[in-house]
Formats: sequence, structure tokens, C-alpha cells
Amino acid sequence: MPTGLKRDLGLGETFAIAVGAMIGSGIFILPGIAWVFADAAAVLAFVLAAVLVMPAALAVAEMSTAIPEDGGPYLYVERSMGPLLGTIAGAGTWLMLSLKSALALVGGVPYLVYASPTLGEFVIHLAVGLAIVFTVVNLVSAEGSGKLQFVIVVVLLAILGWLIFGSLPEIDPGRTVGAFDPTTAGILPATAIVFISYAGLTKIGAVAEEVKEPGRNLPLAIVGALVFVTIAYATIVYVTIGVLDVSAAIAAEGPASLSADGEGPIIALAAEAAIGDVAALAIVVAAIMALASTANAGLLAASRFPLAMARDGIAPPSLETVSEQFATPINAVALTGGVLLVMVTVFPIQRVAEFGSAFQILVFVLLNVALVGFREGAAGPGYDPAFETPMYPWMPIFGILGGVLVLSYMSPVAILGAVGIAALSGLWYVGYVRYYRGGLDRESAARAGVREGVSERAVARTRELFEATEQYDVLVGITEQTSNRAKRDMVGIASDLGRIRSTTVSVVEFVDVPHHVFPTHHSDVVSGERPDWLDDVGGTDRKWALNGSTNTGLEYRKVDTEDHKEAIVDYVKFTGTDLLFIERRAEEGFRWLFGDRETEWILKNTPSAVAVVEDRGFDSIEEISVVTTRGTYDPFKLLIADAIAEETGAEIDLLRALPADVAESRRERVEQYHSELLRICTVPGRSTVLETDDTIGDLARFIGDADLLVTTAGRTGSAARLFGQPESQLIEAVDCSAIGVQADEARHRGLVERIVMEHLF
Repeated sequence: MPTGLKRDLGLGETFAIAVGAMIGSGIFILPGIAWVFADAAAVLAFVLAAVLVMPAALAVAEMSTAIPEDGGPYLYVERSMGPLLGTIAGAGTWLMLSLKSALALVGGVPYLVYASPTLGEFVIHLAVGLAIVFTVVNLVSAEGSGKLQFVIVVVLLAILGWLIFGSLPEIDPGRTVGAFDPTTAGILPATAIVFISYAGLTKIGAVAEEVKEPGRNLPLAIVGALVFVTIAYATIVYVTIGVLDVSAAIAAEGPASLSADGEGPIIALAAEAAIGDVAALAIVVAAIMALASTANAGLLAASRFPLAMARDGIAPPSLETVSEQFATPINAVALTGGVLLVMVTVFPIQRVAEFGSAFQILVFVLLNVALVGFREGAAGPGYDPAFETPMYPWMPIFGILGGVLVLSYMSPVAILGAVGIAALSGLWYVGYVRYYRGGLDRESAARAGVREGVSERAVARTRELFEATEQYDVLVGITEQTSNRAKRDMVGIASDLGRIRSTTVSVVEFVDVPHHVFPTHHSDVVSGERPDWLDDVGGTDRKWALNGSTNTGLEYRKVDTEDHKEAIVDYVKFTGTDLLFIERRAEEGFRWLFGDRETEWILKNTPSAVAVVEDRGFDSIEEISVVTTRGTYDPFKLLIADAIAEETGAEIDLLRALPADVAESRRERVEQYHSELLRICTVPGRSTVLETDDTIGDLARFIGDADLLVTTAGRTGSAARLFGQPESQLIEAVDCSAIGVQADEARHRGLVERIVMEHLF
């Protein structure tokens, strides 16, 4: 899709943006803080942090080649996990990058004070001036910004290289003992502290749309920058600790010292100790350039988040505007630059920037989750990365677990800050996207993938049931309350299954007897003689085919029992019945205040599939509506409907109601699922998908003149009390006979599976 943005960032500029985004306040401020936690093992802390960042780097490298558009982490998380998490990742990262850019502009205070205490008075003025300059540069040209970044990084690396090679002869081996000792106390807290040093790595994905040959340059720049910066960090920290007595610097006073927690111009102190004042002054210049580099790279990357979010309808459309003259997102850059100026001049940056640290780690975790969402979800043909993450899925899993581990060592303030940023982003989504714009007709690859997986498993279970060859045992449970018509019709329906597969139908009449003072705790079979009404089944208008034309065997028993509902369940358990038919008792709807209803109790306790029949007459069946109000169709539901249609010559209508604002991809998935089910059925059928906010009312109206409704048996227990029983409401709302089916596996579904089935499909 043409966007007006130029692809004018080559490998050098792209690499420079990634390196410049990382080499900033991290290397110039954090070594002293890490030393306080882990002593010489601060070197290893920087390496471990890089190892934990690597999965996110590889994930960004893959996703940026598949989706080479501006937006970076926002774009990947939004496409994979949906607009809500995308908004949190996008708005939160934009705010976090703006905070870090502002921090970088004022973060050179210790180095300026080290060079000249009077310069510290002009920090804010200098920061405002640099913010204006960088905003103008980014307004005019991304290429100009990239080239400026390249120059800054080259000069910065030259000065740091001088520090490394000039300091090697002065290293005291005694000070670096344990530099790579993983057993050092405090190594994990130190790793958590320095983790943020690599936060700029993902910024390169935010300008992916402006990179030449993204399939080649993006992974090379991202992975190459991480490896390069890791080596540079470890070497610089090793040299710094080796040439500087850090404990003495902490104990000293004045500008040439470190605070008790290790903050201060530690790299300049190391350069002065190893090489001299000239080197220390050069390091001051390098620190200022590094922090300016971080600010410039942060502004460049941060401004692309509003652009990408505006394209997707998550931010105001004016932020999508691209200058015809400069081919840059002028409004997005201007907004980010304005926010940067406000942060520099108004907010306590040092304190507020702590909030961004934990959020950045959270973004790294989300990036790994997003990669899994793309790989395992229904990303579609548009997801075709030129680079693939090696060792999948173990690499992103390692990244997720590593991020969680690092988060556990962050301060409560940082974690609360991350939660606050996420909450503000979520409020923006709810207020602007959901209510002001009315939502988005788009869903995530992960959700689509979950839906596709649910559909495929449901189709496989249905096919397995229809194609099974083993004998099927059906119990028709009759009590004294069962009407004569229901008796005959339930036996007929059970016998119809013989047209689909070999079936044995057991008709058992459970007769209540008076309660004994000393009960025997079991029921007695008192008769096996076939009653007259059972002989009349074959003489009804409907040809139930009990004469042997189907693969159906029929047997009858009469059982005396003190509690017929318990006897029914016990009989199912003892005989290993596959499917139980019972009559629905409508009057039980008024008995919920007095304990469990009989039908509900049987549904809850029967270890088999159960079909609850509401018999309003089964003559002349021509159309059968098979309805689900949530989730997939139970295979038994389709089997029963197909068997009845096979016997009566009826047509099946697979009917599903979806929310009125449903995403088009969800509707298409349901229609495809219906088509696959109809290919399994042995009778003609059609698919109907309704979009409505009045599920029960519109379903009842659409069922209309159907002769039979086959749906799901209602919820049981507290869930039914709290959330209602839409299936029971639907049965009451229609005029035709109905069968509610509950599969045995439905009783054992966990909370997560129920949520997926009821709300995602």
C-alpha cells in the first residue's frame, strides 16, 4: 500500500539508529549502579541482559520483514494480539520513548557538571534547544535524521574505542575478579537494572517502512546491532571497573565522584584515571553525543507510533498526514516533539522515566507473545517473513520467561509505572476507539488462529463420531411423569440413529416406589416384558423403522426405584451408555428456589451425552434448525439432527447468531465451519449466520416455521443462576418441538476453554 514515505534508510543508517538508540544513558550511567549490586559481575549482568533481549530482537527481525511498515512494536502486537493490546503497546511505547528521549536530553547533567559545575545551570536550555533541532530535522527528512544518527554513532564509537584501547594497559586484574561469575550475589537485580540499556533495539522496527531492502537490512541491522552493542558494553564496563577504584569514587566528594547508589560520570572518571584529562573531556563530549543520539533516535521512532495508530483508526486521522514536500509524518513528528518539549521543561524526568523501564520489559514480553500469535494464529498469506526466528518456539518462550524473571526484580515504583502506562493506554482505547469511533472491524491473528484451531478440532470430532463403526448404546429414560407421546417419540428418535451407525436402544421405565425405612440402596429390575405402547411406535404416522430396516436393536426393562433420577444416572454408569434421552419438564422452571431441578441434576451428574426432549409433536418434519448460541456445535447434536433428517427427508439449517458488530473474519470463519460440517452430514443442509444484539428474539423469529429445534442443553448450577440459560429461553420462545443436547465432555471443560468456546468462536 503506497503511503508516501520514502525508503531511504540504508543498512548503515538503520544500523546506526539501532546502535544509537541503545548506546546512550545505559553505558554512561548504569555501570556504576550495576557495580553496587554485583561488583565486578556487572560485566556479566550486561551480557545476561543481552541474552534475555535476543529473543525479542529476533522476533522484531522476523516480524519487521513480514510487515515492513512504520509502527514497530505497536504494529506487531496489534496485528497479532488485537487492537486493545496493540493500543497499550503503541501508546505506551510512544509515551515511554518520549520519556526516554527527554531523559536523554537532561541526562548529561553529571558529565556537564564534571566538566564545569557552572554548565549544570543551563541544562534545561540546552535540552530545549536540542529538542527543537531534532524535531525540525525529523520534520524535514527521515534520511537526514538517519544520516545525523550515523555521524553521531561513528564519532561516539571512535571516542569509546579510544577509551578501550587506551585503558587496556592500566587494567588492574584484581578489580575484575569475578567479572563473569554467575554465582555472584546480586547478579539478577543488576541484570534487571541494565536490561533497559537495550531498550532502544526495537525502535528500528518503528521505521521499517523507510528502510531500503527491509528483508535484508532489517534483520542484519537488528541482530548485528545487538551483538555489537553487547560486546561494546561488556568491554567498556570491564575496562571501567579494571581501571577505576569504584568504591573510592563513591566515597569521594565533589563533581568527580559517584553517589552512594553508583550514579555519576563513571566513564569520564575511568578515562581520567587511565588516560588523562583530555580523554575525560572526550568522554564528556561522547556522553553528550550519546544522549543526544538517544533523544534523536527516540524522537524518530516515537513519532511513527501515532502514524501507525492513526492508519488503524486508533489515533486521530490527522496524525496520518504525510508531507508531500518532505515525505515525513509532519503531524506525528510535531506532536511527539511538542510532548518532548513539555516533558523537558515541566515534568520531573528523572522520576517519571523510571516508569518506562518496567513497561519496556513488558513490551519485550509482548513482542515474543506476538511472534507466537503470528506463527500459531491465522496470520494469513500476508505474513511471509524474509527472516525467521531460529529455534522456534523455544526462543520466544525463553524470552517470555526471561522478561517475567527480570520484571520480578524491578522496583515496585517501576512496576506501578508500567501498570499506569498500560492503564492510560487502555482507557484511550475504550474511550476513543470503542465509544467515539464505535470499534474496529478487525481482529488479531492470535484470536483468528484460536478460532481456526477450535473450528478444526470441532470438525475433526464431528467426523470421528459420524464415521465410528462401534456399536452405539442409547438409553431412553422414562418415568411416571413422561407423556405417552414423548415415550414414543424419544424411542423413535433413538432408533433413527441406526441409520447412521449400529445402535442398541434400551427403553427403561423407572417406577417410583415408597421409601423404605431400611433402604437397599439399589434399584430392582421387575420386568422385561415389552409394553403395548412400545408396539404402537411403529404404527404412528412417522415411520420409525423398528422393523429391522435399520441397524437398531431394541430392548425394554422396568425398574422399581425410590429415586428415579439417581437410578437413571446409576444405570448409565453401570451399562456404559453413550447417549441418554429424557423428557424436558417445563414446569421445573418454577422450582429453582427449592433446590436443584430434576433435569438439571441429571445433566450435571450423568457421565454420558444427554438429549433433553421438549415434545410438541414430531409429525411431518421438513425443516430442522440446528442452533448454537455460543461456541461450536456439539457432534451429538448434529448426529441426532442428521439421523432424524435422514429418516424424515428433512433439511438441516445450521443457525448461528453473532454480535451485531462482529468482525468480518469471524463471520467468515463461522461460515467456513458450517460448510465443513454440512459436508460431513448425510442430508442436504444450509448455513445461516445472523448478526444481532437480540440473540434469543431474532433466533426465535428466524426459526419461524421450522418443525424441530436442536440446540444445546442449558447451563447448570450457579452459572445458570447468574448468567441465565439462553438455550432454555430459546426453547420456550419457539412453537416447535426441541431437543437440547449436552455432551459428556462439556461437563469437564475448564474456565479457559469455556471462555474460548463461548466468547472467541
